[in-house]
Amino acid sequence: MREYDKFYIDGAWVAPDRPNSYDVVNPTTEQVAGHIALGDTSDVDKAVAAARKAFDSWSTTSPEQRGEVLDAIAAEYDRRAGDLATAVTEEMGAPAKLAKNAQVAMGRAHLATAREALRTYPFEEQRGGTLLVREPIGVWAFITPWNWPLNQITAKVAPALATGCTMVLKPSEVAPFTAYIFAEILDAAGVPAGVFNLLGGDGPTVGAALAAHPQVDMISITGSTRAGVAVAQAAAPTVKRVHQELGGKSPNIILDDDSFARGVKLGVASVMQNTGQSCNAPTRMLVPAHRMQEAIDIAKDAAEKVTVGDPTGEVKMGPLASEAQFDKVQGLIQQGIDEGATLVAGGTGRPDGIDSGFFAKPTVFANVNNEMTIAREEIFGPVLSILPYESVDEAVEIGNDTDYGLAAYVTGSDLDQVRKVASRLRAGQVNLNSTPVDFTAPFGGYKQSGNGREWGDKAFDDFVETKAVIGYQPAE
Repeated sequence: MREYDKFYIDGAWVAPDRPNSYDVVNPTTEQVAGHIALGDTSDVDKAVAAARKAFDSWSTTSPEQRGEVLDAIAAEYDRRAGDLATAVTEEMGAPAKLAKNAQVAMGRAHLATAREALRTYPFEEQRGGTLLVREPIGVWAFITPWNWPLNQITAKVAPALATGCTMVLKPSEVAPFTAYIFAEILDAAGVPAGVFNLLGGDGPTVGAALAAHPQVDMISITGSTRAGVAVAQAAAPTVKRVHQELGGKSPNIILDDDSFARGVKLGVASVMQNTGQSCNAPTRMLVPAHRMQEAIDIAKDAAEKVTVGDPTGEVKMGPLASEAQFDKVQGLIQQGIDEGATLVAGGTGRPDGIDSGFFAKPTVFANVNNEMTIAREEIFGPVLSILPYESVDEAVEIGNDTDYGLAAYVTGSDLDQVRKVASRLRAGQVNLNSTPVDFTAPFGGYKQSGNGREWGDKAFDDFVETKAVIGYQPAE
């Protein structure tokens, strides 16, 4: 049983002002796996004050000094990698192999990417007689989700540290264990007191207080669009910057050529990864109408081969992260059936032979139209919708017909055509032919998928203010 009844504030583990214990449930067993303390506004005040105090000194450190700290964090992260992987599986149900090779590995990759970007990032740039200075923006507040906890934590914390910012992190109370281990890592690595602070808490209390706090210069949230709107509204009176990575309903356009079968198969696998709990999952697969039956046959076979079960074993898919998520996914699957989509694989209920845990069936719908609920709403579960198109122009039109714009995918054997289709898609990141992840590529969305960018050197731009010093070099 894990017990985290303190917060990490100003370089020490401190008790909350008003103890308020929260049960963290293991989604595989539906049993309590541990407890965390939930904070309130007084705890927020303490954490923000610590970050504000530390900013004066941390912001004046050199890139070389900050790089040494990042190196120390990376070394300690590697030492605790096994602990992190175990915690991810326990708190949100990621299969052990995925936890190790993706969940934990992505966190490590963000640390390395930020470290490398720090070596060459232009904190100062002279243009004629004017000096452009990129200075750390100040105190950040981070609100991170439960689906890829280490990915989102490190994608925010690493560039904040690299650019000289200080911060307060509020992880999701659904999957908080990795965040507490991460705080232990930073403490062991010697991050100066107050530079990084950790609070347990829920969104309506701690999240809202951070968003509204006058001493927080910028707030970053990864979560639902609904949560992003609430944060922006709370932040507006203090005119702080708001950085959002929100929902998605990403199109996956499979072109009509000899790459078709591969594209459908990989598209199914991508949706089912992490039990469908990825904001950039390609959940709307668009296929030529005359090849719909072919797509159905391939997708059905691929979905039925996805093994589901105890994530500590050799399975491809574990449970959904919580009961609330399980109920939401079940309701949307039923809505797809009720609205007339063709159920190809899966459906409501747990997989056969599983009687407990928040497990869902790998589900595929075909003959979906873009007005159906399952094509409009972010399900955040292992549910794929296959939609027909008559022409590439129509595929692009359908792909862009969404409130979201986080990611998009195109598969085809003619690279020129694939590139042309990609250029017309309104999304922050477009993946061509299932290319592996690029940690230097900016990540973020158009429309209601948010604003700002994370990952790589582009992330640094959101963590700095630009000062123009005019007359820095007097005219001769």
